[in-house]
Parts: sequence; structure tokens; C-alpha cells
Amino acid sequence: MSYIMETMSRLANSTGFADLSAGNYLMMLVAFVFIYLAIVKDYEPLLLLPISFGMLLVNMYPAIMAHPTADSAGGLLYYFFLLDEWAIFPSLIFLGVGAMTDFGPLIANPKSFWLGAAAQLGIFVAYLLAILWGFNDKGAAAISIIGGADGPTSIFLAGKLGQKELMGPIAVAAYSYMSLVPIIQPPIMRLFTTKRERAIKMEQLRPVSKLERILFPIIVTVVVVLLLPDTAPLVGMLMLGNLFKESGVVVHLTETASNALMYIVVILLGTSVGAATSADAFLTPATLKIVGLGLVAFSFGTTGGVLLGKLMCRLTKGKVNPLIGSAGVSAVPMAARVSQKVGSETDPTNFLLMHAMGPNVAGVIGTAVAAGVFMAIFKV
Repeated sequence: MSYIMETMSRLANSTGFADLSAGNYLMMLVAFVFIYLAIVKDYEPLLLLPISFGMLLVNMYPAIMAHPTADSAGGLLYYFFLLDEWAIFPSLIFLGVGAMTDFGPLIANPKSFWLGAAAQLGIFVAYLLAILWGFNDKGAAAISIIGGADGPTSIFLAGKLGQKELMGPIAVAAYSYMSLVPIIQPPIMRLFTTKRERAIKMEQLRPVSKLERILFPIIVTVVVVLLLPDTAPLVGMLMLGNLFKESGVVVHLTETASNALMYIVVILLGTSVGAATSADAFLTPATLKIVGLGLVAFSFGTTGGVLLGKLMCRLTKGKVNPLIGSAGVSAVPMAARVSQKVGSETDPTNFLLMHAMGPNVAGVIGTAVAAGVFMAIFKV
């Protein structure tokens, strides 16, 4: 009988239930909520589903993120997470984004660069608030990039600034707010615009030549990387992917970068980022501050873009719809779609999507530049 009892005890102690804390169960519940949002509500499922499943795995089996020791190898997702820290996955994501992105609206309307820049306001507001809330300067900089609504750049900067302990909360907050763009942005857009402004119809964009499309990624790379060399991994990969697309001579590379490679990296990056949210690392006062600061950053970024859009509207005597300024955050193409949606609510015949894509892709470049500025400041 004692043998049977000992055997049963060993089996019980070997189950996952034996070592889990209340925090682990809470994080598992959060993971289930994220899975629900991804599948049922369709909130950025490509990102939210792998993140939430990584969160679930690490809180059921913490050893999946274990560091290697002299006697044992590390956990599977630990090695994936190293590629996040080393900026490999974020840079590959940018390669895929570049291969899928049409910079034509930005080339046709270069003024969109200003809207993309204005939408970075949230980054610098959040940076100052994070310092006031007790974060060190590098931690504050890493947190503030959430305001660009750009998950890969948030991960990239956190790794470059050595903020490994904050990377999980920062990445989860960044991707969560990216998925919540259709919920967060519209109230802010309506608050700062009038019905008349939202109904403005913009002139059709001029055609963009193939030569312009080919020269654009080359020129942007040269200018940005020479000014801010540390942006080379992000901006360089973004523009390389776009050059693949626009050159027309490497169709297979374009298809691979924008499909197979992109989706493989999203799976590995999302799952490893989710696995950085173990209860011990995630359930802290700092995490709540990061989530709050992320919302502030994102809100101010949207506001900055819309307000500059209003100014441009007045300077052009009503030729610019201020709604496209909200697309200056980097959530491509969701933020542009939100501009279209809010505009069409006022006038169903108003088509703003292509106009909003200009600030939207400008925001991707702007957020990378903001990250480069921080790296230059801290001499990374």
C-alpha cells in the first residue's frame, strides 16, 4: 500500500498543478481572454494568437523559458526569445513589411511625412511621463516607443537598450494596442474634428512612376542610415523588402519575404514574446505602469496626427481631411482603414484609404527614426 501511495504522490508532484502559483492561473486567464479576442473578435489574430499561446505555455510550464546551465540546455522558447533580443526577428519582420508595403501614396504626397512625424508626439510625451513615474531613462525610452503602435520597433529598442526585463510587458502592450486601434482611435478622431472636416473629400493622388518607386527605398536608406546609423537593421530591411517589390526582378524573393518568411517569423516572435510574460515577470507594478503609459502614448500619437491634419486643412483651405493624420501611427494598414471607416461614417462616398496610407507608412519610418534618436542619445 505504501508503494502505491508513494507512486501516486510522485505522479501528483510531477503534474503541472504542483508548482503553479495563483499568479500563473491569473496569467492563464489573461491568455484565454487574448485567445478569445483573436479568434472571436478578430483583433489582429496573426499577432495576438501566437502571443497569447506563448503566454499560456510559459505559465503552465515555466521551464520552456529556462536559461541554459552547465548541466542542461535552455527551454525551447528561450532560444527564440534570444532572436528577439538580438533584433533578428524585428528586422526580419520589417523585411516582410517592406515587401508588402506600397509607398506610392507617400511618394505622391510627401506632405504625409509631416503627419507621420506628428503622430510620434505620443512617444516623447510617454518618455517624459515614464521618467516621472520612476523608470530610468533607457527604460522610459523603450516604453515610449509603444506610442508608435509598432511592435517590432518596441522589441528592437528594448533589446538595444538592454531592457530585457521590460521587453515582455512592452511587447504585449504594443501588440495589444495595435490590435485595439479600431477601438481606441475613433473617439479621439471625433473629439478633435468637426463633422464638416470629417466629410472633406481629397483630390485623387497623382500617378507614381516606377523610377520613383525604385529610387524611394534607396534614397530613404541612404539619408536615414547616414543620419542615424543605428536604424540600419530596421530601415535597411524595410527598404530592402520594398526594393524587392518595386524592382520587379525578384518576384520569388518578394513572395518569400512577404509570405512564408514573414509568417514563420511572426509565429516565432509572437510565441516567444508571449512566453516572456510569466507571472513572476509580468504581475508587477511596473507592468501596470507600462500598460498605462502605452495607452497615453498611443492616444497622444493619434491626437498629434489629427491636430497637424487640422492645421494642414486650414493652410490648404480645406483640401486635407484631418482624419488621415491619425494614420500616422505605424499600425499598417489598420490605422489607415480606421481613417477610412470614420470618414465614411460621415459620408459613405468619401474614400480616404489611399490618402491615409501615406501618413501610415510614413509613421513606420518615423517610429524607426524615433528609436534611432534614442539609441543615438544613449550611445548604443
